[in-house]
Amino acid sequence: MSLVAACAAGARASLLSSSPSSTSRPWPALAHHSRAYRSLVSPAASRGGRRSTRLLVRAARLESTGVSVGFRAPQFELPEPLTRKIWTLDDFEGSPALLVMFICNHCPFVIHLKKDIAKLTSFYMEKGLASVAISSNSVLTHPQDGPEFMAKEAKLFKYPFPYLYDESQEVAKDFRAVCTPEFYLFKKDGRRPFELFYHGQFDDSRPSNNVPVTGRDLSRAIDCALSGQELPFDQKPSVGCSIKWHK
Repeated sequence: MSLVAACAAGARASLLSSSPSSTSRPWPALAHHSRAYRSLVSPAASRGGRRSTRLLVRAARLESTGVSVGFRAPQFELPEPLTRKIWTLDDFEGSPALLVMFICNHCPFVIHLKKDIAKLTSFYMEKGLASVAISSNSVLTHPQDGPEFMAKEAKLFKYPFPYLYDESQEVAKDFRAVCTPEFYLFKKDGRRPFELFYHGQFDDSRPSNNVPVTGRDLSRAIDCALSGQELPFDQKPSVGCSIKWHK
């Protein structure tokens, strides 16, 4: 199965360090959204005057867009399947910078980076960075992204950050997230709210381009955020699978 097929199968397009004590709460109710599709024509099927075969394929590959530097981190209150704890934005208020990542279990673009995401965040969390990952994919179409499997994933890859479940998808919409992986690096000065500092790619590596995974772009951004410097480079959008919205 090709990368695009693996990423697109069953997908829906998008249009648009301490742990506090917490209590377990029920999962939020499901929200529903309309589907959007893209129809593709196979060139091979249309050669020689033959009747073309049109395949209905759900759009999958997207770039992170929609928010600008200075965007304030939205409030959230989400469960961590591994521990059943509830996390909020306020739990990270004591940190000078916060990395919010929208990821999932199945997306090839995320799979390509998982080990390095764990390594990079572990390194910078020791330097004061707060990190959290969120999965907002619909389990109606992608049960492998559900909370039970998220807990297994967090254990398997030894995620040093909480991996939270956004069942209602409201948090993804508040962040204007569209793809996985998508990285939001916020920084704060004193009592000021977290404000977006970097919204770009992990690095230039993709599952099929043979470029080594280095985390260069994100690590440079974190270095600047923690040291109070401005970004010395242009931000490139993250590229990945579309978030799988409910019907």
